Amino acid sequence: MMKLAVLQMRSVGGDIAANLARIEGAAAEAAGRGATLLVTPELGITGYGAGEMILELAQPADGPIVRQLQRISRGIGIAVVAGFAELDGTAVYNSAVLVDGDREPTVYRKSHLYGDYERGLFTPVQPSTRLFEHKGVTCGLLICYDVEFPENVRRLALAGAEVVLVPTALPAGWSGTFITEHMIQTRAFENQLFVAYVNHCGSDAMFSFAGSSRIASPDGQVLAKANSAEEALIFAEIDPKAFAISQSENSYLKDLRRPG
Repeated sequence: MMKLAVLQMRSVGGDIAANLARIEGAAAEAAGRGATLLVTPELGITGYGAGEMILELAQPADGPIVRQLQRISRGIGIAVVAGFAELDGTAVYNSAVLVDGDREPTVYRKSHLYGDYERGLFTPVQPSTRLFEHKGVTCGLLICYDVEFPENVRRLALAGAEVVLVPTALPAGWSGTFITEHMIQTRAFENQLFVAYVNHCGSDAMFSFAGSSRIASPDGQVLAKANSAEEALIFAEIDPKAFAISQSENSYLKDLRRPG
């Protein structure tokens, strides 16, 4: 069992120092309230709508951004998932990194890029399974649009994930409302796992965001959620054993029949 914290955040476009400071403050508050893992939004460190500046701000997975996140994690005693622009050779990826003290970071690269904006900035990758253990709970990583493809969550569930962590930058609008109000809970229910969906709020130079971050449980309920407009730090206890009855009654993974 673990206590999970989710930071719905208003990033400052192009200001890495300011965004890292905001994450550090939230990490301290979350740890003070008993959380051991903090999840922050997609590209929260650069700002999602920073445009071409993101390419200039991209850093390797062993660069100063990740080292600073490790310093925050070690100093406060909390694991952190954060979104950043990852530079590898000449390619730039929309990535999320898990840092946990002195452990080797886990990096996930977004496979499904959304729209011309993302495709103009980032290199897509083949879908991958990135899992890590935290406080006895198996966690998987996706980013934003990835979670809207049911195959991605199902792949993580079949690999043993008990919670899927999803940094996102979901724009405001009717489709965003549908995704937050219906799809996230459905993904949790149909795979009998937890889904933490972690969004930006407010607006930046290019986008207005839906907010509405939430943590959904295997029975399709919402354990915690933020509103649509403001920064928020929300919490939930992640205890897969507490949902054994739901997993028994809704045995999709056990009963799944595959072609061929």
